[in-house]
Amino acid sequence: QVQLVESGGGLVQAGGSLRLSCTASLRTFSMYRAGWFRQAPGKEREYLAAISVSGSNTYYADSLKGRFTISRDNAKNTVSLQMNSLTPEDTAIYYCAAGSGWSLRADSGYAYWGQGTQVTVSS
Repeated sequence: QVQLVESGGGLVQAGGSLRLSCTASLRTFSMYRAGWFRQAPGKEREYLAAISVSGSNTYYADSLKGRFTISRDNAKNTVSLQMNSLTPEDTAIYYCAAGSGWSLRADSGYAYWGQGTQVTVSS
C-alpha cells in the first residue's frame, strides 16, 4: 500500500506561483505512473497532469495552457507540480495519485491517492 502526502499548498496572489510536492511512503512508488488532480468547490475532480514511471513522458490537460509542469524524482519518492501564472480559478484542493490503470486522465487509472492540499489564489 503506497501512501501519498502532498505539501506546498497555501495562499498566493493572482499571477504568482506555487510548487506542490507529493512524497510516497514506499519505494514501489517508482513502479507507478503519477498524476495530479484538483477539485474546486462544487465541481468534480479534474485531471491536470501525469508523468510516466521513468519521468521521460509527461501529459497535461489542454486547459492548463502550459502553466503547470509535472516532474518526479524516484530516488526521493516524490512527484511535484510547478504552477505558474495562477488565477483565482485555480483555487482548489490538489491531489496527487499513483497507479497503473489504463487511463492516465481518469480517477480509475490510479489506485493510490493523497489527502490533498489546499491552494487558494486571491485576486
